[in-house]
Amino acid sequence: MEKDKYHRNVELICPTCGGKLFEFKEGDKEFIELFKCASCGRKISKDELIRENEENINENLTEIGQEVMKDFKKEFKKTLKETFKNDKNIRVE
Repeated sequence: MEKDKYHRNVELICPTCGGKLFEFKEGDKEFIELFKCASCGRKISKDELIRENEENINENLTEIGQEVMKDFKKEFKKTLKETFKNDKNIRVE
């Protein structure tokens, strides 16, 4: 299975105004702790922004999980068919 197929960017939104653009001090993205909404000016911590967008994040995780299971089932079935293709007593549908 392709690992990159399940990569997603989840767009975080401001819990106050729904804005999608944030300002922050330049630096390593891993260490940015405070964001400022470009629309309404609300300052919000990284942890709080993630917490406020938890529903959206979880929905994306659910979709990815469903895709993984669908692809896994497809690959598993393909493997079983290939394994038992010459066996007259076992048929995989």
